Amino acid sequence: MRGQATNSLFWMGTESESMLHLAAEAFQSKNFDLAADIYECQLACVGDPVSRQELMVKRADALAFGGNFTEAFDVYRRASEIERLRPVHLANLIEYLSGSTRKQDGGESQHSSTRRAEEAGAAGCHGAGAGAGAAGLGNEDFSCRICLSFMFEPVTLPCGHCFCKRCLQRERKEKERPAMCKECRDSSRIADVQSYRVNVVLSNLLAKWFPTLHQAGRLRREGNGLYAEKKMEEALEKYNQAILIAPMDHILFSNRSQIHSSLKHYEKALRDAEIACRLMPLWSKGHVRKAQALVSLGRTEEALREYLVCLSIEPDCRLAKTEAYKLLSDLLAPVTDQVPEHISDYSNILSSRAHIKSSISVPLLNLSSGSLFLESGPLANETSMGSQVKGQRKTEPRRFDHCLLLKRKRRYTNEEVEEGGREMSSNRKRSKSEPGEGGPDSLCSDVGDPADLECSLCMRLFYEPVTTPCGHTFCLQCLERCLDHNPKCPLCKEELSEYLVQRQYCKTVLMEKLISKYLPFDLMERQKIHHDEMAELSNLNKNVPIFVCTMAFPTVPCPLHIFEPCYRLMIRRCMETGTNCFGMCLGDDLKGFAHYGCLLEIRDVKFFSDGRSVVDTIGRRRFKVIQHRERDGYNTADIEYLEDIKVEGEAEQELQSLHDAVYDQALVWVNSLKPEQKERIEGHFGPMPEKDSEIQASPNGPSWCWWLLAVLPLEGRAQMPFLALTSLKDRLSGIRKVLLFMAQSKHR
Repeated sequence: MRGQATNSLFWMGTESESMLHLAAEAFQSKNFDLAADIYECQLACVGDPVSRQELMVKRADALAFGGNFTEAFDVYRRASEIERLRPVHLANLIEYLSGSTRKQDGGESQHSSTRRAEEAGAAGCHGAGAGAGAAGLGNEDFSCRICLSFMFEPVTLPCGHCFCKRCLQRERKEKERPAMCKECRDSSRIADVQSYRVNVVLSNLLAKWFPTLHQAGRLRREGNGLYAEKKMEEALEKYNQAILIAPMDHILFSNRSQIHSSLKHYEKALRDAEIACRLMPLWSKGHVRKAQALVSLGRTEEALREYLVCLSIEPDCRLAKTEAYKLLSDLLAPVTDQVPEHISDYSNILSSRAHIKSSISVPLLNLSSGSLFLESGPLANETSMGSQVKGQRKTEPRRFDHCLLLKRKRRYTNEEVEEGGREMSSNRKRSKSEPGEGGPDSLCSDVGDPADLECSLCMRLFYEPVTTPCGHTFCLQCLERCLDHNPKCPLCKEELSEYLVQRQYCKTVLMEKLISKYLPFDLMERQKIHHDEMAELSNLNKNVPIFVCTMAFPTVPCPLHIFEPCYRLMIRRCMETGTNCFGMCLGDDLKGFAHYGCLLEIRDVKFFSDGRSVVDTIGRRRFKVIQHRERDGYNTADIEYLEDIKVEGEAEQELQSLHDAVYDQALVWVNSLKPEQKERIEGHFGPMPEKDSEIQASPNGPSWCWWLLAVLPLEGRAQMPFLALTSLKDRLSGIRKVLLFMAQSKHR
């Protein structure tokens, strides 16, 4: 009997596990009703409190995702009676609530955000003067994609995109992982962001073109420093000054909200946070600030909604998740007998789209520097945003405030004032233009001065500007030429060896945009100069670059080790023009280089950290030098190409017989070489080519002839006449004489 009971218990345990597995599969396949029913059945068989709580939470999750939120909330509450719910228990509930918010708002967010941006810009123009109005008129080029505000102390990443330096540092600190570009999502080449310096040219440019916004950024930085030193009143004064200058900057209001909270001015903190949310509705940090202020005021249900809005915008926001867990845990924990009585009302508050969306759906109306909350006076009830929010709150159910306050003290985390926020969800557009000085009328009168965007090396307008990790910007070609001579920054002399070895210079995107937008005619002129230079360099008849080194032959590989700066430049230009070709000539003590040579085509280049490179080339065409020249330290020449003269009839038959005989003779010599010699030759030049079916098909003649000339132990001067010959018969006769001489010498 005892054995039968044991088997029965084992069978029941196995069946229970199978049912739980089935419930989990049903939940994953979104069959939430089935999952909820299975969990309900299993609850009848479980007596252990811990196991019961786990099953109740899973059943509540299934009910919530199935749309039966009222019943789900009641099950969550009953589960909390066993033991206070932990974050792991509430993870699905948080996902459901934030996901619902995201789905409900998704259909209208793009259209409504654009409309609100237009309304905000219009309101600013009418009421706030040039400074505020400009902030709403779309200086997207000058905004940081992390904080969505005017770029301050811009840093350029290796991918070419720019962000505020503090934003990058904070991103890495908060997410505890290497920085990632918010534009291209690239992190492969981004080292420690601490090592990247402010882009000197861009920083000076923004300060000159937008002095007002730059001044506001400087005040913000000073205020943050004072806040870190616990000088709250002084920090607040700095932010008051900054907001007077840039009253459309959402970050200023968000940070001032934090300062007010630190001073325990919670109502003021809430007003500033609300304004930040109106200015940038889809910025998660603004909703976090608002939620923190609401918590400090004891309005926990509203705070929870704000955290959910934040998670709907940025699902990975750890702070919002943590605080939402705490608020939900407090809400579900049974404290008084009143909670069960009103729990359905509260679930309606949480699930109501109207309440969740209220934080981002109120249009921005009558916004002006006079209506924004500043330290000079309170908001006017009929025009201010604060009064709009107050008016909404009067109609909201507040039956739980008292019971929640009984079990929860005011909690607020005094975190350091931050300068930015999180990136918006990738499928959302910004709801309004970034703060800036906006329209052309508000730009500084010096905007568009070509001298502001001039390369310090060529003293011309930047063309394909690249920025080094040390923060200096140059034309791509100018920088490469300098690095040919010295792997250090031309201005500050900082070591750039690692930057050099990557050889992946990405153009500074923002710099190119500014040049294209504000200096279009200067850019056209600069492009024309560049195109003319490229056209001249790509001509393979005139001013062809000449590498003076060794003999090269058509169809034969010719690997080269490049280390001299002038030849580094020459190889790079060949690749930039797209020709990938240059001439190879033997050196001559009197003339500089020989009158005959071979055009080489670049097949591959491997770079080293010190700037050296190994270039894999192969011979293509023979040429005769017509005129010598020099350019930027290397030789050039006007050339004409050589082709073999074709023969027909009896002469062609004689040529074929001579060709076959010399080929067999060459094959005998090759096979007579020692194995190690033959292996070394084939490793460098490849195996001896087969006979061509048409010996006159190529203008250079059979390829095996050139392979043999390359491997025969002849000096360059002895090889040169063969390159100049345009008669295949004469070339074959000459090769036969050389082979006969080699054979006779071997027998001696």
